[in-house]
Amino acid sequence: MQPEDFKQEQQRLRETVAYMDRILHSSKSDIENAQENIKTAMSNVEYLDSSDSFLNILMNTRFFELARNQKEGLEAIRQKPYFARIHFQREQEPEEFLYIGKTSLFHSETHEPIIVDWRSPVANVYYDGRLGDITYDVRDEELSGHLFAKRQYKIEQAKLIDYRDVDLTTNDELLQEALEGKADVRLTEIVSTIQKEQNEIIRAHLRQPILVQGAAGSGKTTIALHRISYFLYTMGEHFNAEQLMILAPNNLFIEYIGDVLPELGVDKICQTTYADYVQNALKLKLKLTNPNEQLEKIIAQAGNFEELHISKMKGSPYYELMMQRYLQHYEQQLATHFDDVFIEKYRIVKGDHLKKLFLVEFHYMPIEKRLERIKKIIQTEVKRKTTAVLAKLNARYEDAIGRALNGMRDAEKRRRTVTKMIDERDERIPKIKQEAKTTATAYMKKFTKAKIKTLYRELVTSRELLYEIAPEWDPSETESFLKAHKKETWALEDLAALYYLQAKVKGIEEQWKMRVVFIDEVQDYSYFQLAALKAGLETDMFTMVGDLAQGIHSYRSLTEWQPVLDLFPRATYATLQKSYRTTIEIMELANGILAQMNEDLPLVEPVVRHGKVPQFILQDKLDVETIAKTVEAIKASHHQSIALICKTTNEAQTIVKQLENKGFPAQLLNENSAIDQQKLLVVPSHLAKGLEFDAVIIASFEAPYYDNPIDRKLLYVALTRAMHELYLIGPSKETFLM
Repeated sequence: MQPEDFKQEQQRLRETVAYMDRILHSSKSDIENAQENIKTAMSNVEYLDSSDSFLNILMNTRFFELARNQKEGLEAIRQKPYFARIHFQREQEPEEFLYIGKTSLFHSETHEPIIVDWRSPVANVYYDGRLGDITYDVRDEELSGHLFAKRQYKIEQAKLIDYRDVDLTTNDELLQEALEGKADVRLTEIVSTIQKEQNEIIRAHLRQPILVQGAAGSGKTTIALHRISYFLYTMGEHFNAEQLMILAPNNLFIEYIGDVLPELGVDKICQTTYADYVQNALKLKLKLTNPNEQLEKIIAQAGNFEELHISKMKGSPYYELMMQRYLQHYEQQLATHFDDVFIEKYRIVKGDHLKKLFLVEFHYMPIEKRLERIKKIIQTEVKRKTTAVLAKLNARYEDAIGRALNGMRDAEKRRRTVTKMIDERDERIPKIKQEAKTTATAYMKKFTKAKIKTLYRELVTSRELLYEIAPEWDPSETESFLKAHKKETWALEDLAALYYLQAKVKGIEEQWKMRVVFIDEVQDYSYFQLAALKAGLETDMFTMVGDLAQGIHSYRSLTEWQPVLDLFPRATYATLQKSYRTTIEIMELANGILAQMNEDLPLVEPVVRHGKVPQFILQDKLDVETIAKTVEAIKASHHQSIALICKTTNEAQTIVKQLENKGFPAQLLNENSAIDQQKLLVVPSHLAKGLEFDAVIIASFEAPYYDNPIDRKLLYVALTRAMHELYLIGPSKETFLM
């Protein structure tokens, strides 16, 4: 026999679903009516008088969009309308039960909330975790109330399975169940299991930048995506989704997170990689050297020290200083072309004045925007002063003609003089008028528009320029830099300079001028990459999440957070040290590698969840049968998502061939792969970052992990991908720095 409370909850769920079904039916009718009204209005559009029809079309189109959005929103949550309830009393108001879900639903007649959106201020009461007297913020106003109880629901297919009342002393069983579940090929939303420290970051000040150091498995990526949803819910009236951008590490990662934002009711947001964004914004199509190939060379102990030094330097504050000096040089070159503007013999504008406008008054603008503004000023001055010049000339000619008519006694001489003056006037004045039309355009022809690629290549290939722009370098550094750029090749590190020059010379076009930016794996960015983005977008509203312990590109990117905090002085800095992905046993192994790193990061705190102890399988070379047995054992534990992680791409390719030759289904993942979960996923370590799997097999035969910063980080990344099971296969434990 079911408890009465359970029956009441069942009835409440049935009533909610029934009401949603009525609204859905109504929405479908509204959509059909709106479509019919649009068709009718379209047929009534007349050539001469169409204003009413167009207004009707616009109104019905808006109504159609609202009805469609409501329908799609309700359909998305019908199987699970809500996940939690709070028993709450606002100050001086009656007690109420508020049911929390992914979107709001209000009764059409009473306007009472049936479901409260998880992003609403009052829902924060649920996530905050404290029973008793509480305060919460609504539009910067602090309100008080009392939280009597919190309840979590397990609902599947619109049926109530179970519920639990939770308090401060109760483990979050819903979280535990989620963590014990299976990994998927796509990231999913976590609105029902958001933890207090995660919630604080999601809801942190939205008009300030934030930098999050998040341990592996802390949910930093998911938190960033939920922050986007929260941002649009809270600030949507000021920002469109099109003005927000996610910069992901690669296209595989974009595929991996592809379902989260739609699940959270967010669409139209720009999701791209840094390289793709910069090239699109600059209208360039460059063949970039693959940064992973450079990493692979380093891993193989075959990296070129000079190349690494140049890569590091191109991401440094000094390279930004070089670009600033180069721009000053370019400005001064252009400034030499400013001389006086004349029409005929009349000076319209002084060159010194224009030069001052260019170098000082308009310095806040991109160079070519300044020139456009100066052209408009010249046009205005020409128009204004031409009128005055013509008036003065006409007056002079009229005066001269008058004196000739009245002062000359010789009729023939008088006639010739007056005729000559009239002809001169009639020829001169149209010429001045005509010249005035083209004066500004003709004057500005001296200022040719730059091609950013050409401008940048000029700097990196000119010895004379480099001596001027980088006087701190000794001659050997300059020669090494010139040698590296003799052949026109383009690396990821060059994009920051190109983007910076574009921003300062031409400006970033509005369609690419995002107002809010979310960056994942920010530890793989350089200082200058972030500085260039900030300068080009003209905003500091960045949400940046990363983990220095996973900074596998540290040879060219960030090794500490202080430069980022200096660049974003308004930024909030937060840390997430709890791991929700891995078991205690797996994390103990990973923490052993973390402790060997130079970044002085605290050890990761795994959420209390035990599992199998990681297993070492000692083998000198790959044995497909061993892999097959290991995979079978994993699947026997009902785990489906399995990855075999190799240190290098070469070893991953070799292993895939060996597996396929023996008829074992395997897929080698690259940056553009569509993941096939039916196969064993073979992943190079650098691509595994950001992904998670039920079980991971780390294999190392050809390429052991050496005791150096990059190898330690690659191994740490590989170790922290597993949720439940971890196997290490190789010739010795020393292969894995154990």
